[in-house]
Amino acid sequence: MGTDVVVVGAGVIGASIALELARAGRSVAVVDKAGGVGLGSTSASSAIVRFNYSTHAGIAASWEAAALWRAWQDHLGCEVGEPARFERSGMVMLDTDVAPRSRYLRLFDQVGVVYEEWDSATLAARVPGIDTGRYWPPKRLADQAFWADATSTLGGVFTPDAGFVSDPQLAAQNLANAARHHGAEFRLRRAVVAVESSGGRVTAVVLDDGTRLSCATVVNAAGPWSGRINELAGVGGDFSISTRPMRQEVAYVPAPPGFHPDGTVGISIADLDLGTYIRGETGGGLLVGGTEPECDPMQWIDDPDAANPSPTPPVFEAQVTRAARRLSDLVVPNRARGVAGVYDVADDWTPIYDRTDLDGFYVAMGTSGNQFKNAPLVGLLMTALIERVEAGADHDADPVRYAAKHTGSTIDLGAFSRRRPVNSGSSGTVMG
Repeated sequence: MGTDVVVVGAGVIGASIALELARAGRSVAVVDKAGGVGLGSTSASSAIVRFNYSTHAGIAASWEAAALWRAWQDHLGCEVGEPARFERSGMVMLDTDVAPRSRYLRLFDQVGVVYEEWDSATLAARVPGIDTGRYWPPKRLADQAFWADATSTLGGVFTPDAGFVSDPQLAAQNLANAARHHGAEFRLRRAVVAVESSGGRVTAVVLDDGTRLSCATVVNAAGPWSGRINELAGVGGDFSISTRPMRQEVAYVPAPPGFHPDGTVGISIADLDLGTYIRGETGGGLLVGGTEPECDPMQWIDDPDAANPSPTPPVFEAQVTRAARRLSDLVVPNRARGVAGVYDVADDWTPIYDRTDLDGFYVAMGTSGNQFKNAPLVGLLMTALIERVEAGADHDADPVRYAAKHTGSTIDLGAFSRRRPVNSGSSGTVMG
């Protein structure tokens, strides 16, 4: 039994890659041990579409991907059932020492991202109930300094074209249905137990039911399980960037009065100053997540399957209380409500989209909780990479460059190389 390409992972990234490879004329089989599409990291994503990254390639990719989300049905190109919806909420990134606006505004200008610079008065006028105090650095609730009054104020940078996708799991299913339309096959409830190779090239994957899928190409898009798949293939020895699974929680709370004016979803807020982010929900709620401030312990885990899938009271209280410090009328509920997920974090919180030293074996990994927004583009990037490398290009010496069709940017895929230097400009958080 054989196919041209095996994609390992049926999350939003794997489904997007399957779609673009199938559209390019390849026979594609997608393998995932879960019982459905988008049930892993994808289902726990806050699905925020934003542009604040520390590299030109990161910003250019997110700007191009946003255009794909806005024209979602056109991107899919066929009927897929109910489509996911992009909500244009706008986002304000509050000023902070770890990610000053000077670091990314010059890149915004180069790429063409539309933005407004807000001082504290504008911030107060545009976001109902916001406290414009500067509290840096983030602190634990047990630290008395957390409750101290602010001694100065802050502003932020507003990007009106930012927003979020209404249902991340549905978006993955849309991509999978479009991939099926072009002939891709999805093998769910099947785990990869071996990756075979011969003469330095991948030749097959073996599944836990004994099925052997011969193939010329494998794409590892297994999210927090991607490290295990690399081990099966015997790759990773030449990576300069490592990845590690991390558990993270997102809280759900009722929005404070006035946050959703005139029935809108309200402005999303990236608040590294307090160590949190806030995103509106249709129906009057808020999603609140953390940005991995130094004062909080990282929840690194060895086995993604053993991660607690439920929100925990201490994390919930910390994240929501920080959000309530910023939104003065937000009430902190007594009961923890939300979701927990696991994602694979790269050393510099930047993904790895690359080939490996095993010919035909590619990786789309290290997505670090911030790549859902780029998912529709990642399929195009990986397809361009695979086609060029399989045609003989030396991507390691002369990285593939992708010409973005909607925004006109040129995206250097060397920025996502497995052998790149660690990005010293990274915020060291989910913000990238």
